[in-house]
Amino acid sequence: MRKFPPPPRAAEFSELIKKRLEEVKSAGGTRETVTIDWNEQQAHVEVIDLPVKSLYFNPGTHRIRAQRSHDPARDAVLDKDAWCDDSQNYLQYLLSVLPTNPSLRDPEFDKLKESLKDFGQNDPGLVTHHGILVNGNTRAAALRELGIQSMRVGVLPESFTWSDINAVELSLQLRKDHRRDYSYINRLLAMKEQAELGRTPEAIAKDFRIKTPTYHQERWILSVIEDLIERSRSGGGTGLRLVDWEGDQEKLKELQRLYEKLKTLDHDAAEVLKEWRLAAILLGFSKTDVRHIDEDFLKAQYLEKTMPAGVSGAGAAGEPDGVAIPGLGISVPAASSEVSSARSLNDRILRAAATVRTGDDLLDADKAEAQALLDDAEKAFDSAIDAAGRDARIRKRKQLAPARLGEAIACIDQCVVELVQARAQRTLDEEAFDDAVVKLRESLVKLAQQAGRGMPNPGDGVAWLVDAAASGGTQ
Repeated sequence: MRKFPPPPRAAEFSELIKKRLEEVKSAGGTRETVTIDWNEQQAHVEVIDLPVKSLYFNPGTHRIRAQRSHDPARDAVLDKDAWCDDSQNYLQYLLSVLPTNPSLRDPEFDKLKESLKDFGQNDPGLVTHHGILVNGNTRAAALRELGIQSMRVGVLPESFTWSDINAVELSLQLRKDHRRDYSYINRLLAMKEQAELGRTPEAIAKDFRIKTPTYHQERWILSVIEDLIERSRSGGGTGLRLVDWEGDQEKLKELQRLYEKLKTLDHDAAEVLKEWRLAAILLGFSKTDVRHIDEDFLKAQYLEKTMPAGVSGAGAAGEPDGVAIPGLGISVPAASSEVSSARSLNDRILRAAATVRTGDDLLDADKAEAQALLDDAEKAFDSAIDAAGRDARIRKRKQLAPARLGEAIACIDQCVVELVQARAQRTLDEEAFDDAVVKLRESLVKLAQQAGRGMPNPGDGVAWLVDAAASGGTQ
């Protein structure tokens, strides 16, 4: 967890806050306070008015942690000096854009801005004694754009450390009545930060109001994303960003569930499926399309039939038979050729995507080559997914008739039970039952006529059904 130095004029701002707090106390009457959760207890802090332009956006806020990587150059300046004008302007920009696409303005931010213009500030923000916003960063950004001069804020105790600040921000954000949630990746980062502070999975899950298995799922997803970002870095250091995975929450969760299920049966197949699904997610395929990449997709080798050799890297040198463990003089088996091929394919797609999305300083020829690779990969995945989808629909149609008959069998078995009970209680309507059996016979005759068509060598079941219908039900 990063600990930032005090901002410029911190002592001067602290004196202003103390003066305003004294003025509020000496004014008498009912004073406004805001409640915070700290050390598993509730504390009430005084609310005062402070000039909006003098407040600092919190560089450690979880709200835009993933989005900071949108502009690596400005992010580097923010890392070096969080309080300079360029850094604070970058934070204000990130607070006003879409979490899933920081290149676009967030309509929710504009709604907040309109609400503040029409109705004013409903709830106070929260600041440190140095004027750093702990809660209300987005509201402060909107107030600045509106040209409003002051903001109501609660003031945290002067003794609060950065650990306390982060804990308070997290507790406020996770309250159910909060209007604007963290984006998905920022929630994952907040969980990771809590784990690195030594908190147990059970405690973190409780704070985030999720079950412990869901917490472990989220940690797995973040570790996969961080691994993909590292693998996407080319020789020049260009790589994908955390924000590139915003909006893929459900696809990644479905991947984790399928991976865990398949891993216990066939670890290599699970790894191949993971690589291919991640590549499809990065290429922008929908959730319903990505679902076609399953065990049947692997067995039928749809992708091998459509992927050009220039993309798949076919013909590359084979992987070693084992991986040596330094100092022990032994080796363990290396990944299978299928896993290595899938990983190699995904690595090429990852590096190409990083070049196209973040390689602003690269030559146009390099970008064009990377885009061509992505286009070829997308076409190959599209053809493979389309073929898998057609085959899945055919399999479904083939299974519809037997499935319907299975439902009918279950109903007839239940009918037998209810018939016995009705006779025992002498409540059976025999005429209605007889009418129903007649209709059943008519339906079975229709079924026999269709089942007997195009089957020169029918099985025992179909043969019995055809014979029974032909004999008029005497069998």
